[in-house]
Amino acid sequence: MDLQRVESELKKRLLYPYSWGRKQSDLWDRETRYIYTTYSANMVIVKGSHLPKEMVDYALNRWYNFWSAKAVEEIFALSDRVKPNLNVYDKLVDFEIENIPFDHKSSVFPRGFGKSYEYARENEDELIEWLYQNQSSEGRKHLKNRLFIVLYDSRNKEHWKMKSDIGLLREAIDGYLGRFDSAKLHRFDFGDGEVLSDIIWIA
Repeated sequence: MDLQRVESELKKRLLYPYSWGRKQSDLWDRETRYIYTTYSANMVIVKGSHLPKEMVDYALNRWYNFWSAKAVEEIFALSDRVKPNLNVYDKLVDFEIENIPFDHKSSVFPRGFGKSYEYARENEDELIEWLYQNQSSEGRKHLKNRLFIVLYDSRNKEHWKMKSDIGLLREAIDGYLGRFDSAKLHRFDFGDGEVLSDIIWIA
């Protein structure tokens, strides 16, 4: 993957308002599946010209999040400490770090958490549990090992835009991998065995 090209395309998405208008659903996901094989923001709009505007907005957001996530996976895969999962249909594992399987999820700092960024930094267990219980639904929901990349824009509060800054993401991920220690992972039991998780903060 050409990370510079991906970053250039992701930044074109910043020209349009970021509005979902509705929660993600399997039905609308099926209607906008073309985002997986569309490599530019402009083509998302062109290919969705027959769709209602709110669905095109939905497609743009899914495209932006998908390609940012693919870039994140590529960044992880470039590390000698990481073994990528070659099964692209596996929804539970993106890669392994020191033989520990992880899915990853990039997330803006959630307003729904109801507590401050500073509080969350001091109480990561609480935020991680909230993220597991409140993020992703239907086909995307699972309670397995996950690394959360949490984005917080202290200046403008436009956290979502940080997903397009591939250089910033890479710096944070490389730093995390350099100090990775499985003994420091957060451990949970949601009723089906031990779950390992952690947060990579980007602020």
